[in-house]
Amino acid sequence: MKLIILDRDGVINHDSAMFIKSPDEWRPIEGSLAAIAKLNQAGYHVVIATNQSGIGRGLFDMDTLNAIHEKMFKLVTQAGGRIDAVFFCPHSADSTCGCRKPQPGMLREIAQRFNTDLAGVPVVGDSMRDLIAGISVGCQPFLVLTGKGQKTAQDPHLPEGTRVFADLAAVASFLLS
Repeated sequence: MKLIILDRDGVINHDSAMFIKSPDEWRPIEGSLAAIAKLNQAGYHVVIATNQSGIGRGLFDMDTLNAIHEKMFKLVTQAGGRIDAVFFCPHSADSTCGCRKPQPGMLREIAQRFNTDLAGVPVVGDSMRDLIAGISVGCQPFLVLTGKGQKTAQDPHLPEGTRVFADLAAVASFLLS
């Protein structure tokens, strides 16, 4: 099975230091929806793994998160693609849960649900926590320079072997070349 795991905020859509708290605030990064469609057309299952601590902080509720994701699904579908699943951690940053990236729990759940080994599976993120979570389960880390990616690229602890690309569209082009 061809699988790719994407972070959401900063990879697919524009991020905000104030959190994405409504469907109106969810705006796709140029080229990201078409990139998902191209990956689908090449046989990739696209799965999202996203920390959503805004729920744990009381900034928005599950109905709002579902409405945000419905908007995302609709726009991806209009671009000719699909998202096979969304996994999220609702816990706040001070939580000790195992599902909040950089912990690998969410990715292990993806492996279990899709009955697959994640060794070599591309994981695309804009922050160290995305990359660390992926590496801990054997994924190939891809850093995009959108969202927090520019700052992350300057981190002296960037994991060895991390591939760096301008955006999700560039990652898709690389994987499909």
